[in-house]
Amino acid sequence: MTNNPPVTAATDTPLRVLIIGAGFAGVGLAIRLKQCGIESFLLLEKACAVGGTWRDNSYPGAACDVPSHLYSFSFEPKTDWSRKFAPQAEIFAYIQQCVSKHELAAQISFNTEVASAEFDAVAGVWQVHCIDGRHYRALALVSACGQLNRPAYPRIPGLDSFSGERFHSARWQHEVELAGKRVAVIGTGASAIQFVPEIVPKVAQLYLFQRSAAYVIPKPDRAYRAWELALLTRLPWLQQLDRGLKYVQHEVRALAFIHFPALMKLFKLSFHRHLASAITDPELQRQLVPDYPLGCKRILISNNYFPALAQAHVEVINSGIREVTERGVVTEDGREREVDVLIYGTGFAATDFLAPMQIKGLNGLDLNQAWRDGAEAYKGISVSGFPNLFMLYGPNTNLGHNSILYMLESQFAYVLNCLQTLEQPGLRYMDVKPQVQQRFNQHLQQVIRHSIWEQGCNSWYKNAAGKNTNNWPGFTFTYRQQTRHLELADYECTR
Repeated sequence: MTNNPPVTAATDTPLRVLIIGAGFAGVGLAIRLKQCGIESFLLLEKACAVGGTWRDNSYPGAACDVPSHLYSFSFEPKTDWSRKFAPQAEIFAYIQQCVSKHELAAQISFNTEVASAEFDAVAGVWQVHCIDGRHYRALALVSACGQLNRPAYPRIPGLDSFSGERFHSARWQHEVELAGKRVAVIGTGASAIQFVPEIVPKVAQLYLFQRSAAYVIPKPDRAYRAWELALLTRLPWLQQLDRGLKYVQHEVRALAFIHFPALMKLFKLSFHRHLASAITDPELQRQLVPDYPLGCKRILISNNYFPALAQAHVEVINSGIREVTERGVVTEDGREREVDVLIYGTGFAATDFLAPMQIKGLNGLDLNQAWRDGAEAYKGISVSGFPNLFMLYGPNTNLGHNSILYMLESQFAYVLNCLQTLEQPGLRYMDVKPQVQQRFNQHLQQVIRHSIWEQGCNSWYKNAAGKNTNNWPGFTFTYRQQTRHLELADYECTR
């Protein structure tokens, strides 16, 4: 896909909506815009294809940890997923199919990265500037960048001196041959537990450097049988029924995450059974037991991670890394392990929302300055001082227990309400009141303080100061209720 709509000159009629990002959030909102009869919109995508994180993360074994029927749009159901938990290639294809079916390609500008945007209060228009010099104007600006789009690279002395191949899991270099190689994997997050079992059979030696162990529980995954797929195709309401059952099953978990952390003991039993069944070496077992409460960091699911670590040519290393040399990795005890390839499984810069873009609102207010104490928004969507700017998958809308697509669909409805309100004659812009945003986030942070995420660990859910800027501390149906209607009294409306 290389479609690039023409540059919008400053004198042209502004677009009604400009969306940054063409992953699930951007594509989903674009579909809903079309369904509501709104055609004056454009998606700006910095890459050459849609898909977001499912385009970028093509590493071996990449798959979803939310059931397939729940990880798809309610308004675009899919009955022929191959597995209970869809692999990356199928999810990527699903997003592409959504674009094709709803004829969105003509309204996506690929290879178009946004550098900055500022709000023109007099005209009530967002001025958006791209790295390649393109300039767009829009009445409303929507960020659909997601939280997992910028790889986080380790800061280790000597990385640049390494003479072998090195890459991040989200930038997997498929042309690098791993067969017979000595490979070092740095990090044991959600990506590493998927790709490590895939590469272990190929490599001569694998060194897994873990800063802290992860809680890994069994994954109830399998391929759908032919008769099940035939039945789902013939009776599509069965997919909706399964989706509903899976939703309820996952939603119950919020009780443990947010209200009754003691319930996590049930998951902990599952973890210990899973570990003991795959790892018999007492020392390795000890290394793989986390030193923080279960749920404090992301709970991972895999059936083959622990068996992979039990292989004779795999070594799990808990010592910190002192430096990387031309030939290998040196741990704090001074030992050097020579390797041919370095792979970073170090996750993403999840708390840097909208980075590296520079966003300026009323009176030149810089978003980075507004967020100097940590990102926050009203309902994760609106930020005071930045009128007609709406975020999808914004601050504190990530989940630890259910499907983010359910949250996105709630946000689509709210943003559509805002866009329809902006059509009122004479309404130039709407800006969420600072006291409304403050009250919302004070309550949110108060609830978070009693959640499992605050039980004594650091995670990607938090910024450097320890503020949880990522997770929604409640039920998803509560969030849907809060976003079902737009309370115009929450906004300053300038006419």
